[in-house]
Amino acid sequence: MFTGIIEEQGQVASMKHISDQAIVLRVKASTVLNDVQMGDSIAINGICLTVTSFDEHSFTVDVMPETVNATSLRSLRAGSSVNLERAMAANERFGGHIVSGHVDGIGEIIRKQREQNAIYYDIEIPASLARYVITKGSVAIDGVSLTVFQVKQNFFTISLIPYTASITILGEKEVGDVVNIECDMLIKHVEHLLTFASKKEILDEAYLRANGFM
Repeated sequence: MFTGIIEEQGQVASMKHISDQAIVLRVKASTVLNDVQMGDSIAINGICLTVTSFDEHSFTVDVMPETVNATSLRSLRAGSSVNLERAMAANERFGGHIVSGHVDGIGEIIRKQREQNAIYYDIEIPASLARYVITKGSVAIDGVSLTVFQVKQNFFTISLIPYTASITILGEKEVGDVVNIECDMLIKHVEHLLTFASKKEILDEAYLRANGFM
């Protein structure tokens, strides 16, 4: 589990292709290596991956074909910068929102506009994801917890403050770049629950309490 608060930017040191769609990725880092252990989860651009080896300056992860196909990792190259976040510790502040590291799909930046100290992005997403994005709701973009400012049909708008633009890779993104999208987990759980609710069941306080939502 993650919060979407990026700890540092790492750099791709190497990408070793085991097959056409399977990769061993080595990433240079510093902060996330402070207490790293084998098997730890580290989110790379919002994708939860497992540490398979590490040294003083880098760590490696195995990337399966499903992850390569469903995310923007296939666009990375040696030297690419990436957002890094360790799994959330139970004794730390919850600064962002609940992020699983399981990317729902990719979006494309279709507008970038600087306005005073903010950077606005319009991000186009597949129709299958649009129902999970709501105004003032949360979304993770390349692992960064952000608030949705506006939703219009097949795209939504977010805004970066200077700190987020400088500490993450999002500030360097341009029109045409693709980003990983993870929608709000709570919305997806509610939809899943309602899918299995029979017509006789009523979505009232008793129902929500019985199913763990209250």
